[in-house]
Formats: sequence, structure tokens, C-alpha cells
Amino acid sequence: MSTNNEPAWLTEARRHLGVAEVPGPKHSPVIQSWLHKLRAWWNDDETPWCGVFVAACMDTVGIPLPKYWMRAKAWAEWGSRLSAPVPGCIVVFERQGGGHVGFVVGRTAKGHLMVLGGNQGNRVSIAPFDRTRAIAYVWPSGMPMPPHSVLAMLDAGSAQLSTNEA
Repeated sequence: MSTNNEPAWLTEARRHLGVAEVPGPKHSPVIQSWLHKLRAWWNDDETPWCGVFVAACMDTVGIPLPKYWMRAKAWAEWGSRLSAPVPGCIVVFERQGGGHVGFVVGRTAKGHLMVLGGNQGNRVSIAPFDRTRAIAYVWPSGMPMPPHSVLAMLDAGSAQLSTNEA
């Protein structure tokens, strides 16, 4: 846990809010640095990178990664399964053509999950997701759970529910 009772990986993830893909032939040096550090076999920001973002945050704070860390749905088979979301847990979503993965940071008044993730609108952002799309909530094995397991209410503003994170 970090000093504010937030898991260290979530504190790390918040540091990268706003990191975005670079349109065109160039690529984000931050995303490329994550790919290099994780020893990926590609180095562009056009390949879906939500799993890369989660892996980079976990790796930075010393948490072991799943074998196929780059695949969103691989995170559903990693760590300890939770029956409900808690602040800082990893959430894995189903989407047409694949999956999406990010960190739960709260909920909206309508009960949607607020998720801090990469490749959400081609950037690291906090966005609302329909919780019925969630296929798994996971926590790193052996790591202490947060003292407050109730999801804070967050204002989604005018943000639309995320429906396709590819």
C-alpha cells in the first residue's frame, strides 16, 4: 500500500493519466518505454495496449505479471478472484473482438464502474463502464486488501459509457 492507503500500483497508474497515443507514424515515447521495459516484441502505440498499461504499473511496483500480460483477458486468470469490485482491483471486461483491462477507482451514481485504464479513447484515462461487461475482478495474490473496500462515488460528468476500447 502507498502512504494514502491506495495500492502502490494504482498510485503508479494515476501518475500516467493523460498519456496518449501519437497519431500518425510516430509513437508515444512513454508507451514505447513500457513496451521496452516489458520486453514486448512490438514497439508501436497502435497495437491495443490496455494490458501493457496494467502490466507496466504492476511491474513498476514489483508485482509479478501473468505470462501473457499483454492480453486483457489473461488478467482474469491471474491473482486472486474477487466476488465484487474493490478500490484498486483489476477489472477485466468483455468486448466485441476481445477484452479490456484496467483498475477500478470508483462508481457512478448509476452504479457504473469508474475505471483507470490505458487505451481508453487512445489515452490513459478514467472512464465509466457498464459493470455487466465485467468478467472478472482480481487482486494480486499475497497483497493486502485496502482498508476501505467500498467504492467511492465519482462524477462521470458528461462522459459516455465506454463500449469499444480497441
